[in-house]
Amino acid sequence: MICYTAEQLSKSYGDKNLFDHITFTLSDTQKIGLIGMNGTGKTSLLRTIAGVDPPDSGISYSPKGVTIHYLPQSPDFPDEETVLSYIFKSEHPAIQLIKRYETLVDSYEKHGSLSPEDDEQLIQLSSQMDHLQAWDLEHQAKTILTKLGITDFHQYLNALSGGTKKRIALARALITPCDLLLLDEPTNHMDNDSIEWLEKFLQTRKGALMMITHDRYFLDRVVGEIFELDRGKLYIYEGAYTHYLQAKDERMQLEATQNYKLKRFYSKELEWIRAGVQARATKQKARIQRFETLSDNMPTGDSQDVEISTAYTRLGKLVVEAEDVCFGYGNGMLLEDFTLILQKSDRIGIVGDNGAGKTTLLKLLMQTLTPLSGIIRIGETVNMAYFSQETPDLKSDARMIDYVRETAEYVETEEGTKLSASQMLERFLFPVNTHRTPINRLSGGEGRRLHLLKTLALAPNVLFMDEPTNDLDIETLNVLEAYLDNFNGAVLIVSHDRYFLDRTCTRLLSFDGEGKVRLLEGSYTENRAQLVTESIPDQVSSKLRLEQELKRKADKKSEKIKLTFAQKKALEALPREIEALDTALSTTIREMDQNATQFEKLQILMTEKNQLEETLLEKMEHLEELEALYALSLS
Repeated sequence: MICYTAEQLSKSYGDKNLFDHITFTLSDTQKIGLIGMNGTGKTSLLRTIAGVDPPDSGISYSPKGVTIHYLPQSPDFPDEETVLSYIFKSEHPAIQLIKRYETLVDSYEKHGSLSPEDDEQLIQLSSQMDHLQAWDLEHQAKTILTKLGITDFHQYLNALSGGTKKRIALARALITPCDLLLLDEPTNHMDNDSIEWLEKFLQTRKGALMMITHDRYFLDRVVGEIFELDRGKLYIYEGAYTHYLQAKDERMQLEATQNYKLKRFYSKELEWIRAGVQARATKQKARIQRFETLSDNMPTGDSQDVEISTAYTRLGKLVVEAEDVCFGYGNGMLLEDFTLILQKSDRIGIVGDNGAGKTTLLKLLMQTLTPLSGIIRIGETVNMAYFSQETPDLKSDARMIDYVRETAEYVETEEGTKLSASQMLERFLFPVNTHRTPINRLSGGEGRRLHLLKTLALAPNVLFMDEPTNDLDIETLNVLEAYLDNFNGAVLIVSHDRYFLDRTCTRLLSFDGEGKVRLLEGSYTENRAQLVTESIPDQVSSKLRLEQELKRKADKKSEKIKLTFAQKKALEALPREIEALDTALSTTIREMDQNATQFEKLQILMTEKNQLEETLLEKMEHLEELEALYALSLS
């Protein structure tokens, strides 16, 4: 079923054409990734499809009864709403029913009683919710919120961080029944576990999906088509992100060949036009007209890339060192006895759940926070730059050129060339005629790219980056990754972008959420598998401890340990029982993945999984004990 049709849509912002006479249709089974350079009009296209902003020209329509839900990059949040009342803010009958029910429940919890009228209404609503199966919808909402790290459903939005609010808005989008779901950067402000859950949810969700995201693993695993906005045109590619890369490369090669032939033809026509000026009147009128048409339609050149190149300041032996650092707030420790020696060639990614202390660690190492105990040393030659999670001054009316000049009038490149602030802006794909544009008129992605330019203009030799991939387009990320490849200094990166971590980092600092931080060698993907493995109890060490304890007791009693008949039979049977439980557990986990959106079924499977894990752990511990006893009986 077709759920949206666009014919010859055009949209401009000031003098800039965002998209120009583009045509496409969306069916109810498509899952589409929308990509393109910041400022090319991706968000504007989503807003046009959602009906938030009308196009300048063209026709768009949806069949009667088709519903579209749009999650903007920065949603509006009414402070007086609680989490659940905001989630259920929709015109859908079942959601309206839940909202009225939740309002009465909140009132009862606050006052301890209800008026007779409200009490009667609550009973009626319960019956209606059964009829409309609204209970299932409420259960789904709470499950989704929990998966996104939200467990207090009745807290008010004004008490929450921006990142938490964005995840609540995402939960609302996922729970709202619709035929076409539009998501603008849904993975921002999410930890890796939540992103992996969202992948599975969207893979199995029914209905059409179009989303803007820079997360390349996410694109590869969720979407089946790529829509790319490039210089006002819309290019459509079948397949996920990996297929898109190959198809785009083929398109660019074909375009380059065609442009080369067109330029050769243009040069010959230009030479013909210029030849024999005095005989101009005798030239073929049709050929002159053809040249004029050709001149008007000559390609403006290949799309540019962001260029990043700054001079390097020598870095001494001491870079940054932390020794036995502790830090926390009233609700617990974020860092406990943390020690790190940062080398000048280090590329370290920092991972962990939201709120575990990742950003706090960067601020401690920069000495903008003071540890409760421990020592932090900074080398004398360190020139540190911090690319923060939030883009500062984005709402300012300061002009772009002045914003860059606050940091440096000139920057020296690796080649020894001095670039002015204006030249640096041009290298970051901000044309000269835009340099006096107020920052508050930039798109979110353009503001983020400008902030990156200002950070790198410091010519640092130690670079701390907090969620650097947020709002940056894929083209800029590719160039940033290349910059980090050649960066002559230490880099510490907090990121939820798994592709970016794999591409840039060779070591990881992993936060467990309870103050402990482990330094792991290798990429994120390699350590992801290792972390899953390490969640299984350390059988070897626990077995060794048990053997030592039993041997100590045996030596003390000076008597030989013997296994009973029942222990011997159990020792024979336990390996088979453990293998059967392990197989059952694997089957249950596989079924959970297959039923990620069937929340009643998922709840049953979750209970079954917990029971299997508990039984498996008991059997394994029993087997360890018996094996240790058997080893002692032979000594």
